[in-house]
Amino acid sequence: MSERSTSLEKLLQVMQRLRDPERGCPWDREQTFATIAPYTIEEAYEVADAIARNDAADLRSELGDLLFQVVFHARMAQERGWFDFDAVAAGIHDKLVRRHPHVFSDAAFASSQEQTANWEEHKARERAEAAARRGDPSASVLSDVPKALPALMRAAKLGRRAARVGFDWPDETGVRAKVVEELAEVEAASVCGNKAAIAEEIGDLLFTVVNLGRHLDVDAEAALRAANSKFEARFRRMESLAKERGLELDALTPQQWDGLWTDAKAASKA
Repeated sequence: MSERSTSLEKLLQVMQRLRDPERGCPWDREQTFATIAPYTIEEAYEVADAIARNDAADLRSELGDLLFQVVFHARMAQERGWFDFDAVAAGIHDKLVRRHPHVFSDAAFASSQEQTANWEEHKARERAEAAARRGDPSASVLSDVPKALPALMRAAKLGRRAARVGFDWPDETGVRAKVVEELAEVEAASVCGNKAAIAEEIGDLLFTVVNLGRHLDVDAEAALRAANSKFEARFRRMESLAKERGLELDALTPQQWDGLWTDAKAASKA
């Protein structure tokens, strides 16, 4: 047995012991798919955070945490008689081989566009097969877009899926016009003061902005994360400047806030 398979086997044994009805950990024994799912999502974000920080040591650790989540879910499924970790690994192995005929068989593609089209055909067949297994008569090109995705990410994926069957703006010009239209509808709803209508129009505006990003090849989720980080850094700088100048934040005038923001922005650029 190789060192790699030995390490994985040890991890699987640890998981089995943690879930042991008599000798296991009380907390681990009590968990379900639903209670573990939020941790799985959190660990995926921590992997992304380590990558953003270019921290190799943290990345190694966070990948381990994420792997443990897969092992945890697989163990709970095994206890129910559904499948085990080997079945999970075999399933993704077979899917990757099936979706890459140009690598694992004699298929050849003339261009990356042809390869992408083939990939989408495979995924469409798999969606149809999954819908048939579920007995879902209303299979849709949007059927397997996870509802648990962050809203911006899901909006982009819904837009891409719809675009693949032709439901899309021809170019970003049409999306820009739609952004202006949606902003006007937000303003109209605001005049009426109907909170539900305002929320709906804000949602439409955000969805359209996400699709503008898609047309401009910008990941809206990543762009907003970057904007969040930039805002946080500048606000922390304003706090420092206010402290240096003996100013209390809750006593600042709008003009003082503007001055601090301008100074913090200049400092960040410098």
